Order: sequence, then C-alpha cells, then structure tokens
Amino acid sequence: MTRLLSGSTQELAGRRVTLRMLRPDDYEEWSEVRRRCRDWLAPWEPRVPPEYQEPDRRSFAARCGIREGERQLGSGYGFGIFVGKRFAGEINLSSVQRGPFQNAYVGYWIDKALAGNGYVPEALVVLARFAFEDLGLHRLQVAIIPRNHASRRVVEKLGFRDEGIAKRYLEINGIWEDHIRYAMTAEEWWERREELLDAWVR
Repeated sequence: MTRLLSGSTQELAGRRVTLRMLRPDDYEEWSEVRRRCRDWLAPWEPRVPPEYQEPDRRSFAARCGIREGERQLGSGYGFGIFVGKRFAGEINLSSVQRGPFQNAYVGYWIDKALAGNGYVPEALVVLARFAFEDLGLHRLQVAIIPRNHASRRVVEKLGFRDEGIAKRYLEINGIWEDHIRYAMTAEEWWERREELLDAWVR
C-alpha cells in the first residue's frame, strides 16, 4: 500500500518492510549501521573522500534536505528501508528522466546483519510499484558489478532482464568497474504484477 502524506512524509509499505524518506533524527541509527558495515559496503560504492567518511549530524541533515529537494522536483526519491522500526538500509530511485525516456535508476544497500532475509527484493518490488503506478515511469534500470553476487540475486529473483555488460560503467571504490545492466519495463511490470505482489508484498 502506498501512502502519500502531507509535507515531506511519504511511506511505502510492503509485507515486512516500510520505505520512508530519511529524516535528520535518523542520524544515530543510520550512522551506526554505516560504521559497522563500512568494510562490507566499500567494495560496491563510490570512493568517498576521507573527510566525508563519517558524515556528522549537520551533513546528514543537509543530505536529507537534498533528497527532499529531489522529491519536490521529481528528479529522485530516496528511502530508508525499515524492518519494523529498525533501520535496515536504503533504496533509491535516482536520475528520474521524463520525456520519451521515462526512466530511473535504482540503487540499494542493506545492513550486513540483516542480509539474506529477502528484505531487499521486497523493498524493490514496493519501489517498482511506486515507480510504475504512482510515478508513471516506463523503465527501471539497476547496474551491478558482475562479482557482486548478492546484489545480482536480488534482481534475478524478481526477473529483471540482463541487458548485458556496460564496460567501465561507473567508478567504484576508485576503479572504473564493468556493470551488468538489468532492467524492467512497465509492460513487464503489469504482466507480472500480481505474481510479484503475491510473492513479496501481500
């Protein structure tokens, strides 16, 4: 169920997870997870300058403000993944493009302690429903480093199409890495909607 509430509050509910925009008061929990999972996440993320390795409360609040601005512009939608009230990770719909493309890119990460429980596939189905049904997008893309088997399992479980390898696609942890590009279109979503919602959300 999608709930569009007043102001900047937006929640998307699945069976076990809730997606909502992060707020400045999420800083302590977000920071604890990021510190604890730093070595686990670093191989899959862009290299961050040392001075930004551990954002302080002020910079985290600024980050939340940027995400809110993107939401208002319709250019991006960033969500925390919550299991019950516990912060579990993030999933983001970024670089939303309108016109003839109607496309957005999806990225996600999860707390190492909660990985392997199917929370990310569930969150991705919830996000896909929002993207295709609420935003009216036509295409979602997810780019994943080939050796990131855990991340690949998420999209493969959900039947995202493998569209091949993009060579040296993104700079990750200081290296220009090849990525497998996965995609789903609105036609594919509507064809498989009931199956996906029954399996992961209802």
